Amino acid sequence: MLSDAEKQSIVSVGQAGDSSSGGHSSVHEPLIKQKHSTENYSVLAVFPPFIFPALGAFLFGYEIGATSYATISIKSPTLSGISWYNLSSVDVGIITSGSLFGALIGSIVAFSIADIIGRRKELITAAFLYLVGAIVTAVAPVFPALIIGRVVYGIGVGLTMHAAPMYIAETAPSQIRRQMISLQELFTVFGMCEGYEIGSQWVTVISGWRYMYATVIPIPVIMAIGMCWLPVSPRWLLLRSLQGKGDVESLQDEAIKSLRRLRGSVAVDTAAEQVDEILAELSSVGEATIGELFQGKCLKALTIAGGLVLFQQITGQPSVLYYAPSILQTAGFSAATDATRSSIFLGLWKLIMTAVAIVVFDKLGRRPLLLGGVSGMVISSFLLGSYYIFYDNVPAVAVAALQMYVGCYQLSFGPISWLMMSEIFPLKLRGRGISIAVLVNFGTNALVTFAFSPMKELLGAGVLFCGFGVICVVSLFFIYFIVPETKGLTLEEIEAKCL
Repeated sequence: MLSDAEKQSIVSVGQAGDSSSGGHSSVHEPLIKQKHSTENYSVLAVFPPFIFPALGAFLFGYEIGATSYATISIKSPTLSGISWYNLSSVDVGIITSGSLFGALIGSIVAFSIADIIGRRKELITAAFLYLVGAIVTAVAPVFPALIIGRVVYGIGVGLTMHAAPMYIAETAPSQIRRQMISLQELFTVFGMCEGYEIGSQWVTVISGWRYMYATVIPIPVIMAIGMCWLPVSPRWLLLRSLQGKGDVESLQDEAIKSLRRLRGSVAVDTAAEQVDEILAELSSVGEATIGELFQGKCLKALTIAGGLVLFQQITGQPSVLYYAPSILQTAGFSAATDATRSSIFLGLWKLIMTAVAIVVFDKLGRRPLLLGGVSGMVISSFLLGSYYIFYDNVPAVAVAALQMYVGCYQLSFGPISWLMMSEIFPLKLRGRGISIAVLVNFGTNALVTFAFSPMKELLGAGVLFCGFGVICVVSLFFIYFIVPETKGLTLEEIEAKCL
């Protein structure tokens, strides 16, 4: 371990760099980052710490795809298998947004307890809530029980979407950290595709909506077992040791054991050295107060991250995802055939474009993809609105507009908002900053999802989608004037140059 004098030396260098830039500068970057760039790790060892947290993202995506078909099944007088199928547009909005309001609750809980219980326990708790929520939803005898199940499941979503990216970031080798975080979005989309596929299989079966939610029950069990087997985040252990929340030596020894498991046998001899580097990094940052989030660079970072996730939702993407089959039905497609095939293809297209975005965002940059993708969303939103107003006898227009919207969204807001959220906040406030951004994400997601069905009934789909187009135009101005380019920059350089 580093001696106290060595740690203080590193802290002093970091503070000297901070005095000129207002944040972490490249002056002390080699002391912390250079060794990480040649970090030894086994590919087989780093796979489980990604896959089990990513299953939580898969479960989030699955419920989006499955719910889009469940609402069709539940409203059917012949196929719902229930006596309370005659639901209003508000009832449908409550069903679709129930998990998102639960996710909002989960995000608030995560903000309060995440640093106390740690990322691993937070993900185990999320898996348990996924399991309970799925079971209650699948067996719900009455409408209130269905909503309770949706909310419980959603609390698991909120905990997952806070803890999973942090656990992945804190356990992944630095060389592949950004790619691993971005791959989480791919798992969300993959889950959505599976939700569309499973939903399409059960939508023509009596009580099919119950089977849609029951099908996923084994996944949270696997997730819970996997997270129980994985080690605690070494960075969280070291943070606890610096905060005096346990025996310092025991916590640091546990962090070394954790790193050895996370990196595999090739890193047995270097784990202690890596722990010293993480300790030096954490020591140089110090503790921060919530009030600092709303001052100086932290406020700017919060504006960028919060603005991106806000526009990510209010430009209409929750409506497109949750209501895709219903939108296709109103465009003249049948629920059992054409609408099913089109929505499945929509999910696969989303998966492909997400993979493309992950490959190119470090080559083309965040801003070009955001500006180009959102410009495409503007065109597709107005095209979809125009379809309902002028071209309602040409269903191909609706399909083309939906495909264009989804493709452009996945090149821009989809993966890039989450990526920039993870890298834009200064280190000492990254956890709390991400918590607030996630709160904004799920809060606006829930409101847009809930409001879509009644607003569509009130204003008409054409006016509503044109309204989304106008919001997309506003978001372009936000991106152009507020959002910086972070391509190729270290976290320290982002803080020094972009905030």
